[in-house]
Amino acid sequence: MSLSSLNLLPFIEWVAASPLSKWIGASSWAFAVVESIHLLALSVIGGAVLIVDLKLLGFGIRSQTLREVAHDAQKWFLASWTVMIVTGLLLFWSEPQKLYYSTPFAVKMICLLLATIFALTVRRKVTQAGERAISPLAMKLIALVSLMLWFGVAAGGRWIGFSG
Repeated sequence: MSLSSLNLLPFIEWVAASPLSKWIGASSWAFAVVESIHLLALSVIGGAVLIVDLKLLGFGIRSQTLREVAHDAQKWFLASWTVMIVTGLLLFWSEPQKLYYSTPFAVKMICLLLATIFALTVRRKVTQAGERAISPLAMKLIALVSLMLWFGVAAGGRWIGFSG
């Protein structure tokens, strides 16, 4: 599976020829700085996801309700997600042709889309309902799906670094 099946090649060629793409590619520091910020954002979003999913699994913070934990984590999730998307676009801009043909990139993007939708719909609805409104088994299942999707995002990103 790759993005090449979507016939986005004219757009990819335009991105590759853009001044921004050329600047990032020619700079000795731009890619490293952007990737560092991207990875920091990924770690923050990982923490925000993990703290809520651990609560859903029955672990973690006991002094707050699920709703409170999720509410507190939500602002960190949204802020880091935004930084991750902006820096991810810059990283994409730096090597669009490589990523266009990259299976790991396609896996990462699919996982990111599914994880984001899941977090903002199903998981959010469950955390707003609270512990007493949802069965413990359903909460555990939702946490496991969430963790698997976000792990797919991180693993896909790491896989990109090891692929051609």
